[in-house]
Amino acid sequence: MLMQEEGTFASLLNSVRDVFFPAKLPPLVLESKPIPVPDRMKTRQDPRATAASFVIYGLLICLIAWMVNKKVQFAAPVKQIIVTNLAPPPEMPKMQDRMGGGGGQRGPTPVTKGHLPKFADTQITPPVVKQPLEQPKIKMPEETIEVQKDLHMANNTMPQIGMPNSPLLGASLGNGRGSGLGSGSGSGLGPGTGGNYGGGLRHVGGGVSAPEVIYKVEPEFSEEARKAKFMGVVTVNLIVDTKGLPQNVRVIRGVGMGLDDKALEAVRQYRFKPAMENGHPVPVQVNVEVNFQIF
Repeated sequence: MLMQEEGTFASLLNSVRDVFFPAKLPPLVLESKPIPVPDRMKTRQDPRATAASFVIYGLLICLIAWMVNKKVQFAAPVKQIIVTNLAPPPEMPKMQDRMGGGGGQRGPTPVTKGHLPKFADTQITPPVVKQPLEQPKIKMPEETIEVQKDLHMANNTMPQIGMPNSPLLGASLGNGRGSGLGSGSGSGLGPGTGGNYGGGLRHVGGGVSAPEVIYKVEPEFSEEARKAKFMGVVTVNLIVDTKGLPQNVRVIRGVGMGLDDKALEAVRQYRFKPAMENGHPVPVQVNVEVNFQIF
């Protein structure tokens, strides 16, 4: 049977009619019945596994809460950079009338301008005011004063003995007491008592031995430095007296974080074998480094 091909105009007319006036079809009647099929992808939840999950999550939450309460660090501590104050230490105050040097010979006027006598560890011949026409009958050892021999001071070549920097002219060795020069008391030079210069302290070297630590206290960390895991070196300046006890203990290079006070507290408990000069203990000024290190 031959099928007659539909013309173009007829095809267009049928398409318009199907769009606007579609033919009504009879209702669809479902003659098949659905068959139940088991779901292969469905999983069965075990009640014991559910309970175990709740217990594990609860324990984890409790552990995290405990660590936060105890401030447990969850990361490696940040490395601390130790910074110290590199400024030069301030000048040590003179220990006048307590320890150190000075001298004078009860003159009516302060010491006048002149040259210094020879410095010696032990004074044998004290300086005296010489009269212009007085000739020594017996040759005496050279006049000396008890000042460290390695102490460098300006001098001059004037014939009479005195202080090179004195503004006064005349022939006076000072208005103090003793066998030295100046306004102090003793066989030294300048104010103060004892020997050496101007009430100053001896320093290690030139016949003065260094003091030795015989009892040392380990410093404690401050709570602030311990929490921050902060480390550093504190430099402490002190005077070791003739009994080996620390005096005038002070920080000259600190690191902060409460460690400076802890260093002072430790050094004040130190005990030393005192510095010696010619077999006698002498006070000296020294520096001590207190190291705060976490191992």
